[in-house]
Amino acid sequence: MASVKRKGILERLDAGEVIIGDGGYTMQLERRGYVKAGHWTPEAAVEHPEAVIQLHREFLRAGADVMQTYTFYSSDDKLDLSGNAPNVTCQQINEAACDIARAVANEGGALVLAGVSQTPVYKDRSSEAVVKAVVKQQLDVFLRKDVDFLIAEYFANVEEAVWAVEVLVTSGKPVASTLCIAPTGDHVGVSPQECAVRLVKAGAQIVGVNCHVDPTQCLRTVRLMKEGLDAAGLTAHLMIQPLGFHCPDAAAEGYIGLPEFPFALESRVVNRWDVHRYAREAYAAGIRYIGGCCGFEAYHIRALAEELAPERGILPPASTKHGLWGSALEGSSKPYVKARASRAHWEALKPASGRPLCPSLSIPDA
Repeated sequence: MASVKRKGILERLDAGEVIIGDGGYTMQLERRGYVKAGHWTPEAAVEHPEAVIQLHREFLRAGADVMQTYTFYSSDDKLDLSGNAPNVTCQQINEAACDIARAVANEGGALVLAGVSQTPVYKDRSSEAVVKAVVKQQLDVFLRKDVDFLIAEYFANVEEAVWAVEVLVTSGKPVASTLCIAPTGDHVGVSPQECAVRLVKAGAQIVGVNCHVDPTQCLRTVRLMKEGLDAAGLTAHLMIQPLGFHCPDAAAEGYIGLPEFPFALESRVVNRWDVHRYAREAYAAGIRYIGGCCGFEAYHIRALAEELAPERGILPPASTKHGLWGSALEGSSKPYVKARASRAHWEALKPASGRPLCPSLSIPDA
């Protein structure tokens, strides 16, 4: 399907616009029975396209400006490890995912972002040529499908991310890059400041973080990245897409090291008021591409869009039913529920877990 001409991502960011990203796909699709836990590969784009389409539509209705292709971990080496090859190939997945994202994006004027992520071959052989060949294979599909821009996301080592960026920039399309790192830096100890510098020097025009840690830690990390860019005299747009789970007890490995991962994380889910706070803090930090990763559902994206509605000048279709800050509760017949129809109530709330003797934190396995 041909793309519809609209303002590009850099044009919008250069103008100071706020871009609302979409949320997480893989974990939601696993919970719904379409993805295998542990491997997290995106064969559902081919096997169950209707499920992927529905998620895209929910994020679009919630206010997302970007539909990211469901191509996470979509490389043949990863599919081999997860036991999906040769039944489904990387090329089949990437083609289907691009078509799905474009079709839904055109329903609401969104942009299509195609992504590549860390590869098993980097860990096994640390071969620049091999890693770049894997990225190039995916890029070829993205170019044929004429996506709007590209991202190298979910990289634990900046070295591999730089290699991916160097391949993506050959496309001539705008390139973003986000690392799955904590404020302590990448997995070999490269600081967030230095990571940002290396990514921008490689050609990324948008840099930041995604996944692994919660909004608070992601915000700290992006602030450090900005410090590094400022000190080096470099400029780039900032991007943030954190977990939708609270995990202050997670170490550098992130939530994967928590004993609750991946089947018992529900008690850690951020609520929509946490997201309002995160959105405001991200905006105040100068971040203009604000979204979510694993655990971020459509109502979280709606909260982003609602908090930043004054800056954006619009509310998403998903906000028409319930009003802002609980105002829909004003119609309740129960006075104690009606009393919660205020911003003051929800901002002051300290949510309970509901679990007797539940510990506030856990001991990470990592």
